[in-house]
Amino acid sequence: MILDLFAGPGGWSRALDVFGVRDVGLEWDAWACRTRAAAGQLTVRTDVAIYPVWPFLGRTRGVIASPPCQAWSKAGKRLGLVDQPLVHAAVEDLAAGRDTRERLLASCRDERSLLAAEPMRYLHALNAVGEPDWVALEEVPDVLPLWKQYAAVLRSWGFSVWYGILNAADFGVPQTRRRAILLASRVRTAQPPTPTHAQVAEPEPLFGPGRTRWVSMAEALGWGATDRPVPTVCAGGGPGGGPEPFPSGSRQTLANARERGHWQPRLAGAEVVLEPQTRGAGWTARHGTRVATPAHEPAPTFTSKATHWKWSLRSNNQANATVRLLSEPAGTLFFGHRANECTWVAAPASPQTEDTDARAVPQPIRITAREAGLLQTFPADYPWAGNKSQQFSQIGNAVPPLLAGHLLAPHLGVTLDPNDFALAA
Repeated sequence: MILDLFAGPGGWSRALDVFGVRDVGLEWDAWACRTRAAAGQLTVRTDVAIYPVWPFLGRTRGVIASPPCQAWSKAGKRLGLVDQPLVHAAVEDLAAGRDTRERLLASCRDERSLLAAEPMRYLHALNAVGEPDWVALEEVPDVLPLWKQYAAVLRSWGFSVWYGILNAADFGVPQTRRRAILLASRVRTAQPPTPTHAQVAEPEPLFGPGRTRWVSMAEALGWGATDRPVPTVCAGGGPGGGPEPFPSGSRQTLANARERGHWQPRLAGAEVVLEPQTRGAGWTARHGTRVATPAHEPAPTFTSKATHWKWSLRSNNQANATVRLLSEPAGTLFFGHRANECTWVAAPASPQTEDTDARAVPQPIRITAREAGLLQTFPADYPWAGNKSQQFSQIGNAVPPLLAGHLLAPHLGVTLDPNDFALAA
């Protein structure tokens, strides 16, 4: 079997499903377990820190682990960094067969910090019977020193090991999500997967194709295609036509927008801007009755009766929040104590916009769970369980299945086809 520790809602499992392989996930969160069950994934609801290892001895091919990152993440208090010496001590002791977790846990500032040492408890017991064949670990970048310690232990047991930081956008994920990765194997040379994408498209080299441009949010969500709308301030739903309600104050904005002319999406080619049906005379004189504006180019100048907007995704409501244009990958998706802090925000596509009527400016619209899942490369119909807060918590903590696929394919002896990881549906 393949053992998946801290399995979450199924990021690793979804990649394995694509390859026709199943894992057994250990997960504590009730809603993540319900999501996994709805997705047809095998799950044991349990605390990884207390579950025994003996049921897996003599039958485990691979071990996957993505310990909870809240104690280490920049989105939290980062007490895991304060506890780091205690975590290193726990790994050292567990690798030698000494269980000092209870004593060390009493000194931790964040009780979740020590969970990053739990994979070593399983690996030590499995190593005694010559297992597993391979290991894949994933965490936030600040955990890299801990993966270095894991690497030293695994090498002493006969594993080939690679560890480092990978950017999910380099592997076709529409999100610049950087993660500390460890890959280890007893049967092959461990090495990182070859990046398939780059921030700027590369020319084709002498051998094989060049890397393509990073996947944008517009591509991933299908916005700008003839069968998919862009965000629009009209009654009946949020971006993509979903049921997301508008935030406070938007109803008045809608009324004002209707006075100026009904807003509608532009649906031709790669256009991802909005236009009102009512146009001023200046628009027609300068541009005719129709102008195509690609997502990556600035829009022309507009009168007060004809304003185009460029949409961006804002990661939270803080002053230093990451804001990315729809024509770029998203920043790292994370969700805090609120149900959803990510919003679509709009600005005039050109700083030279003339006489823009502030009443017609689209208000921020919350990203939907479906959209967030797509930006994590989950399929559009993935069965997220729970209320909005519970769904977004699962999505933000999950491993992007497409990144997981790149990491796992060599260990499984399969070839990854990115087309199997559908984005927009």
